[in-house]
Amino acid sequence: MQQATFDNRGSRIRWTEVPGAEPARVYLHGLGAMSAVYHAHIAARPELARRRSLFVDLPGHGTSDRPQDFGYTLEDHADAVATALDAAKVAGAELIAHSMGGAVAVVLAHRRPDLVSRLVLTEANLDAFPPPTAGSSGIAAYEEDEFVEGGHARVLEAVGPLWAATMRLADPRALHRSAVGLRKGSEPVMRTLLEGLPVDRVFLQGEHSGELAGREGLEAAGVRVVTVPGAGHNVMFDNPDAFVAAVTGTG
Repeated sequence: MQQATFDNRGSRIRWTEVPGAEPARVYLHGLGAMSAVYHAHIAARPELARRRSLFVDLPGHGTSDRPQDFGYTLEDHADAVATALDAAKVAGAELIAHSMGGAVAVVLAHRRPDLVSRLVLTEANLDAFPPPTAGSSGIAAYEEDEFVEGGHARVLEAVGPLWAATMRLADPRALHRSAVGLRKGSEPVMRTLLEGLPVDRVFLQGEHSGELAGREGLEAAGVRVVTVPGAGHNVMFDNPDAFVAAVTGTG
């Protein structure tokens, strides 16, 4: 396990790494998740093996530290990931990012273009204030202390065993602030940033999640949007073959 300090109190962001050829692939997870849990089985596929791979846990999640005075905005998360990539001497990486991790990846590519050469986004959050059905909206509906003192446990019961398995490892206060930051979005908003980025961009949308809002605008800006058959929000679990094809650029 590798680590790097991301604030002035010595808090550390951590990642596991598989050695291999450059450019590196950096995997970022969604809200209440962990990177290796969602992506290690993908990186191990023969089509993707032998490439340097980093599985980064965002602050407050997984193995990374969870400082109580950290903001956990999208910009905060992006800057922490940048610290990790700088420490790992990564540049021009391919970012493979899911859900909230996709929003973080877009902000990172905007703030530190030297670190990113390609984005593969899976159902990334692109707009502020998503519908009430979104997981972040349900968490952000609580006041912070209310969530920490009881809402976290109620949400764990409601989200189902797969998401709860990693969400229970996230710090409740960090989880709430991350959800609030995700709901607020970046400035400019993630969709605008994504449309303006000069790198190769792929957006995966699960068939069961419905039509992607604003698809035409993304495609007009050069984003390749792929609807993945038989998949919902967790495309890497529901249709790993299609996911791997998107990462390799063959599908």
